Amino acid sequence: MRIARFSHNDAIRFGIVDEGELVVLSGDPMFSGYDTTGERVPLADVALLAPVIPRSKVVCVGRNYRDHAAELGNDVPVEPLLFLKPNTSVIGPGDAIVLPPQSDRVDFEGELAAVIGRIAKNVPSERALDYVFGYTIANDVTARDLQKSDGQWARAKGFDTFCPLGPAIETDFDPAGDAVVTTRVNGEVRQQGPISDMIFSLADVIAYASAAFTLLPGDVILTGTPAGVGPFIAGDTVEVEISGLGILRNPARDA
Repeated sequence: MRIARFSHNDAIRFGIVDEGELVVLSGDPMFSGYDTTGERVPLADVALLAPVIPRSKVVCVGRNYRDHAAELGNDVPVEPLLFLKPNTSVIGPGDAIVLPPQSDRVDFEGELAAVIGRIAKNVPSERALDYVFGYTIANDVTARDLQKSDGQWARAKGFDTFCPLGPAIETDFDPAGDAVVTTRVNGEVRQQGPISDMIFSLADVIAYASAAFTLLPGDVILTGTPAGVGPFIAGDTVEVEISGLGILRNPARDA
């Protein structure tokens, strides 16, 4: 099932994607279930929004693909390398990534994202996926020069608009399958790799993270990026595609 969050007639609503239409839901399905209103709205008539606004945090995993760690000259972590993005960094499909004047190099990082569906604390790996509501696409936008100069990643990863999510949440997806992450800039492939190349599985990441801090419904887990990351500039359009989840597309502009 594919669930979208959208704006229509000045109201923000949720719907189930059914080919070219949205079956409108009575509320947020994460909390209200899948009761429908009886309405159907053409997809062409709505503005898709970020499919979720995390209640508290976006939890990210750094260097979770060997080739990506190598391309930046880093060692492979022996445990998941976690960092956080604020929920104010989240934008939706079609929204502009705003390039901050503090940085001279902003990079794309296409990633698989998981949306937590219920409170998770000290969750064992073998049950971790039971706490996932669904899956979507993310772009872990990074001010690469600030990441290096700051020595930690909060500012470089946390600017407003630095966490595009979308276009929808897919509840039926295998995070251990053979889906491929592809990132394009202006239609040119820059990054491509299978999610099966992750060092730490999504289940292991959820278990590791939930041992440190409680995961809340609506929190988002970013699972790391394949090799091929690189810069983009104002006027570019960045697309991240994951087979089975669609395409997340965002233009870039200067602040």
